[in-house]
Amino acid sequence: MKGMADFSRPGSLYGAVDLGARKQALEAQTRREAAGPQAASSASVVDVTEETFTTDVIDRSMTVPVVLDLWSPRAPGSAQLSPVLEKVVGDLGGKAILAKVNVDASPQIAQALRVQAVPTVLAIFQGQAVTGFQQVLPEQEVRRWLDELMGAVEQFYQANPGARPPAEPGAPEEPAGPPADPDLVAAEQAIENGDFDAAIEAYQRLLARAPGNEDAKMGLAGVNLIKRTSDVDPAEVQRRLEDPADIDAQLLAADLEMLSGSVDEAFNRVIAVVKRTSGDERDRVRRHLLGLFDALPAEDPSLAKARRALASALF
Repeated sequence: MKGMADFSRPGSLYGAVDLGARKQALEAQTRREAAGPQAASSASVVDVTEETFTTDVIDRSMTVPVVLDLWSPRAPGSAQLSPVLEKVVGDLGGKAILAKVNVDASPQIAQALRVQAVPTVLAIFQGQAVTGFQQVLPEQEVRRWLDELMGAVEQFYQANPGARPPAEPGAPEEPAGPPADPDLVAAEQAIENGDFDAAIEAYQRLLARAPGNEDAKMGLAGVNLIKRTSDVDPAEVQRRLEDPADIDAQLLAADLEMLSGSVDEAFNRVIAVVKRTSGDERDRVRRHLLGLFDALPAEDPSLAKARRALASALF
């Protein structure tokens, strides 16, 4: 999807409550690169029909994320994207499944998922479509999207340990990490309960004790992002964008793009507003952008690029 993101689709397993999954995604990418290339597992790829969709997609998604590749032999983009998906999902060694659906042969699946164009990629987890995209992406971008998905899945299991599937026999146990900070636990529990004010207070308590705590900083930014957009009608925002003077609409659109996972698009949108504003208005827009920056880990490559673009816009 070029231009405006699909605001109707959540960007994470918590309805995009926390973009901190990107931090885990970067760490996962580092671990994968250090381990070297792995052969793709044919068991990680399955062709799905209307008759097997429930078993191969919905049922399997209860224990492992399923990447749904909705493709068509008539779409040139499908021929480009499908091999990339097979490669990057196969590199996970069975930690995710690629389910391929020929929408020409199985039109009811495409209709049920409201697919408007192919290729479309959706991630299905716990029986729900949690994130996706509708364009041909280069391998690096597909890997980053998949790493973010796997990081969000791990966050889900950390918050719901009883839902984690049992380890395969002989699989090495993951080392136990340090105990979680009680305020961090309180914030995450508040998010699960939908109490964003309590989550904000918990993150603020933690930051008062440990100003450099990145998890708290990202969590606070993420919750504030959700709170700002909780009552926003995406269709109304889209309509307001027709007025180039409506700065608030541009900032809300950027917030929604962040929630949908279109981070670079959100940053570019706000930086464009910085370029055409001045004085107090420009400072307000700049501070909004810095708040969006806080939702990402410091090492995220999108941040470095956006900071350079912001500096260029300001000076």
